Amino acid sequence: MHDQTTIDHLHKRVTAHLHILYPDRDLEQLAEQIIELFWPDKAQMIRREQIRKKVLWDENDVALITYGGTIRKDGTPSLQTLHQFLKKHIGQTIGMVHILPFFPYSSDDGFSVIDYFAVDETLGDWADIEEIASEYRLMADLVINHGSSKSKWFQQFLSNESPGKDYYYTADPSADFGSVVRPRAHPLLTPFETSAGKQHVWSTFSPDQLDFDFTNPDVLLEFVKIIAAYIDHGVRVFRLDAVAFLWKKIGTPSINLDETHEVIRLLRTLMDHHVETLVIITETNIPNHENLTYFGNQNEAHVIYNFSLPPLLVHALLTGNALYLKRLTRSNPPALAGCTYLNFTASHDGIGLRPTEGVLPQGEVDHMLAAMQRFGGRVSMRRGPGGTEKPYEMNISYFEAMQGTVEGPDAFQIDRFMTAMAIMLALEGIPAIYIHSLLATPNGYEEVNRTGLNRSINRRQLNYDDISSKLADPATVEAQVFDKFMTLIELRKRQPALHPNAVQFTLALPEGLFGIWRQSIDRTQSIFAVSNVTNKHRVLSLADINLIAGDPWWDLISNTLVEDIEGDFPLAPYQTVWISNSKSTSD
Repeated sequence: MHDQTTIDHLHKRVTAHLHILYPDRDLEQLAEQIIELFWPDKAQMIRREQIRKKVLWDENDVALITYGGTIRKDGTPSLQTLHQFLKKHIGQTIGMVHILPFFPYSSDDGFSVIDYFAVDETLGDWADIEEIASEYRLMADLVINHGSSKSKWFQQFLSNESPGKDYYYTADPSADFGSVVRPRAHPLLTPFETSAGKQHVWSTFSPDQLDFDFTNPDVLLEFVKIIAAYIDHGVRVFRLDAVAFLWKKIGTPSINLDETHEVIRLLRTLMDHHVETLVIITETNIPNHENLTYFGNQNEAHVIYNFSLPPLLVHALLTGNALYLKRLTRSNPPALAGCTYLNFTASHDGIGLRPTEGVLPQGEVDHMLAAMQRFGGRVSMRRGPGGTEKPYEMNISYFEAMQGTVEGPDAFQIDRFMTAMAIMLALEGIPAIYIHSLLATPNGYEEVNRTGLNRSINRRQLNYDDISSKLADPATVEAQVFDKFMTLIELRKRQPALHPNAVQFTLALPEGLFGIWRQSIDRTQSIFAVSNVTNKHRVLSLADINLIAGDPWWDLISNTLVEDIEGDFPLAPYQTVWISNSKSTSD
């Protein structure tokens, strides 16, 4: 229940954020506007002490990532087909669903939004979104850095009409942009003829995706309004797309600027004080040490992507060398209260290479790129300092990335793939699974040929009846992977030691083995999650992981009693064990 003290406290907090962003504006009025937009119903506002009582996540939280139109059926809106797939095949094994941008768009498979307040009519409508949100914790994208050239706002920009004429970041093309960090190889500025003359608009990602000007507080107000609308439609987890590029300053890298962090702090303040349990996830595909800054001082993102994980998992299983994966898990600090990681192996984008900078030697990156190309993958480039082009990401289905080792394809593809998934599921954080990984989808060359975009290789559209038929046939690769995946997810959800904030230490194991120790928050359960990342038989010396005498220990995955806690435990190629002192949770 709100009271005047709560409103006054929030007003003070919001004003403090705004003072950093807009010191020359009427901050009192701007703070009032933000509070009115975000809380038209003041009963949705909670006091500070209630924030600490919110349960943000636990070991049951697992996310599925999908486009609204990935699974299709003739004559049925795709969002309804997705809902049908979720109910029939997923149930509540996975309780969180990230539906990638489901708005009208003009390019980039949804990330060039035309209208933030509408649902793409080819997918369905808001009622379909709300139906899914009523049964699953819904994550949606806030495409906050840029919008479509076909939007009403940008058409207003072209005709020099309010409000859109002041919504986009323009710059003098003669300025020095040499220090700007780029994720793409095209020119930074796109020229447009407008009613006010030629304007050069900042376009980080493409000439169709024009960057907003957040130095204009009216743009911030628009996005506060958008967030409030999404909450009303059932969205509870907000993925801030490409947010690292949000604030621009000529003469700077225009990435990770202090003002960008302050915008996130402001949104965190708003969401933490909402009666609903709202979560911010920052999508910042950048080097790991930069990515970690988005936790702030427990006052920015609730969750950050573990972007280094996908390429380092590929490297470990490709080479049989887990050294760099171990370095990642040792160097990632434990997330503090109210924060955690989002662990994933694949997404709608490629497997990013920027997060390997300073982590994986260039020679190892080159070997990995060559192998992915042998496995049918593509490589996308970005523009580096001085105009040079550098590899930006590997475009390949994650299942196809597991075809073999540096020596070539072999017979262990499914086992290797499931080892990657088992490692991801055991790590500190919330696991997120791309639908094409869950369904072992192969590379989509027809999609690449149709769109001319490398990323389309992992964005195939599937027929509902066809995929349902494959999942019903135990002989298909799709059914084998799906069933193993679902079994492993259900097992994970029963382990308190795999809570997103449970203790994690990386084990000092011999070459070819990767392992972590997890301990539940109440210290009643331990799990030693160990994987053989090679295509050879290995032996795990149980003396190396120091199982406590007196407790019975079990491998939860094989449901096998560990007879000799100081003996040797044989591991088949790509076998994973979760050795725990608590078997009852696996029953």
